[in-house]
Amino acid sequence: MTNEQSAWDQWLAGLPTQQRAAAIALRDRFAQVGADGPEEWAMSEVSEDIPQLAGFLLLRRLWDEVLDGWGSPGAVENVPAAARLLAAGAERDDIVLTMQAAAFEAVFGTLLVIDDSSATTPDDQPYPGWSLHETDSTDQDTGRRLGGLYESLRISDPSGREGQDFLG
Repeated sequence: MTNEQSAWDQWLAGLPTQQRAAAIALRDRFAQVGADGPEEWAMSEVSEDIPQLAGFLLLRRLWDEVLDGWGSPGAVENVPAAARLLAAGAERDDIVLTMQAAAFEAVFGTLLVIDDSSATTPDDQPYPGWSLHETDSTDQDTGRRLGGLYESLRISDPSGREGQDFLG
């Protein structure tokens, strides 16, 4: 038995029956969607009341559609500057890595800005802020805020390489 498994089993043993069943179901959902360390994600959500599954699903979708999408056929070729680089002899893989790095920085920066909802105000007047919230399957707000997503962006890389291919 690994230390992770032992910690999970010990933690589970201390939960009331209903909460234990919910934690196991949550762990299974994390495993089903491909999360590394599903026990850790589930423990955090249950014990800290952080919407980790919602955050993980958002981050995984960003990886699939925004970051890794640059490797899809035609993605690079549809960007005029990249097409010119290809025509000039640049390696497609190098262009893909460059586009992924730029996309990563944009996603990371956007998540960081969303997390810091304090608007800069030149006149010291109150301005509205922003935040992301988890919703249930009927699109009703659960009241739980998704924060710190930028902190989990690298570890949610479905390749398990934490963006090392293009971030170095």
